[in-house]
Amino acid sequence: MGKVIISIVIWVLFGSCIQPSSSARILAVETVGGKSHWNFMKGILQALVNNRHNVTVFTPFTDGNRENYTEVDTTLGGAMRFMDMDLNQMKISMITKIGNFVAMSRMQCDQVYKNSKMKEILNSKRTDFDLLIIEFFASDCVSYIATVLNLPLIYVTPLPANALMDRTITGHVSNPSTVTEMFSLHSVSKTFIQRLAHIFLLIRFKIVKEYKELFLKYTDPKHYDLIKPISPSLVFVNRHFITDAPSPIPTNVINVGGIHLKEPRKLPKDILEFIEQSPHGVIYFTFGSTIKMSSIPEHIKKVLIEAFAEIPQRVLWKYENKLEKIPKNMMIKKSLPQLHPNVKLFISHGGISGVYETVDAGVPVLGLPLFGDQHRNIDNLVNVGMAISMDLMFITRDNLLRNILELFNNEKYTKNAETASKVFNDRPMSQAESVVYWTEYILRHKGAQHLKSHALNLKWYQYYLLDVLSLYLDLFTFNPQRTDLSDNPLLRIVMSIWICGIPRQSIAVYATSLTPPNSICSSISEWITLHFKQSFNFQDVFTNPILAAALSMYINSESKFMISGILDLIVSTIKCRRQIRLSLDLVSTKWFQ
Repeated sequence: MGKVIISIVIWVLFGSCIQPSSSARILAVETVGGKSHWNFMKGILQALVNNRHNVTVFTPFTDGNRENYTEVDTTLGGAMRFMDMDLNQMKISMITKIGNFVAMSRMQCDQVYKNSKMKEILNSKRTDFDLLIIEFFASDCVSYIATVLNLPLIYVTPLPANALMDRTITGHVSNPSTVTEMFSLHSVSKTFIQRLAHIFLLIRFKIVKEYKELFLKYTDPKHYDLIKPISPSLVFVNRHFITDAPSPIPTNVINVGGIHLKEPRKLPKDILEFIEQSPHGVIYFTFGSTIKMSSIPEHIKKVLIEAFAEIPQRVLWKYENKLEKIPKNMMIKKSLPQLHPNVKLFISHGGISGVYETVDAGVPVLGLPLFGDQHRNIDNLVNVGMAISMDLMFITRDNLLRNILELFNNEKYTKNAETASKVFNDRPMSQAESVVYWTEYILRHKGAQHLKSHALNLKWYQYYLLDVLSLYLDLFTFNPQRTDLSDNPLLRIVMSIWICGIPRQSIAVYATSLTPPNSICSSISEWITLHFKQSFNFQDVFTNPILAAALSMYINSESKFMISGILDLIVSTIKCRRQIRLSLDLVSTKWFQ
């Protein structure tokens, strides 16, 4: 009996220190030096640590090691933090910076790979890690670690919609008529002009990204360019359908928007008294950690202060410097905690972290978007009916005051915000539980390759069916003089299938004879060889440029960039057109006599 008691005591004392056999060793890398990016990654890693998994993370934001959690400071290797930036630096249109994102992403990869601890891990090529979690921004150079160490890969993306990543990491592109790009001014394209502008933005993103990536690989080659990148098994996205337009998503994309949210901390005494002693409620005003409030033009600061002085509510303003002559209803602090129940209005630039905080709290928003995804984020809240959006650079005292009073006096904004909060928090499992379940799912199924879409295996023109479309256009539209096809629609369909990837010999055999395929394969081969020697009109290549381009890509499937292969395009098109003609002649003479 005594031995049993001793055993129980030992188990109680030490059992909790024993790791469960299913705990995994996870390597994580935060490549982007933005605080909101890190907050999202940190929320994911914290969920895994709380479930007894061991995490080693490379990050520019260190909080200190703790049980099951080890940090490696990447700022020692040159990694930068993007915090407290001047507003004037962000005035340039983000559309003009698209190419810079690829260069910046590669630079961030370089900074991580130069870290001595990371070099040690990569050079060993043997690791005890079971999984890699890393943020993808604009370049697949981040997958290099998973390739070298042969680890399952999970991408983390704190941005809800990004054309720089969709096709690359999932194989799919969201429908541009229903889902807008990250830098769009609108969350949904509601008019023809908006759809037109969004299509232009999307195409520009694609072209500039591909060109910049190719340019850098040849002008500034890196070691990770020598290894073919791999696609992720899973993608955790900072998205939720109440703060982002609903859209179809691939199987391996998991929405965990708002995972960074925490239980409210105890407020400092002076802030708590300031909030609780306000009978009309409090306005919470912050631009997050990226932009310095002191960089706002002086005339705009004056407008803000004058408008705040005329309202009965108190204003909490996150401001890193001192302001002279502020009204009595204002408090300035360098940092502010999360929202308090007495906060009745949130004035925000529309950063995604702040958006989830205000939706979770059920508070209306006055949006002053500045750059990046902020316009789109605020527009999502406007569509929900809980926000009003304004342009900070054209703000006036009167319109600011009018919008503040509208948000306070019109109950629909508060009711819509409360409804949005209920919808946001109504889910079958928490964000943390989703992260744990799907991470362990990837581990249980050895990378879960079955979750990856076949779209990743397709060339871009195959994905958009341009090769198929071009053939149909040629057969049905561009050659009205081709009388041998006009009365045989079945023939057109058969030949379209034959050209576009079905085993060619078998289709040709069935199209030319009712006899078993093996009996005439040799005769078809001889006939095609003979037909290639006949004369061909060179001008036919240029009569149908769409057909020429698509079919040349079909022949040269590895030639992704046609500019470098004009001669191959012409030669391939001649052969392909010749192949089409001889096949059509063959079928029409032997089957439809």
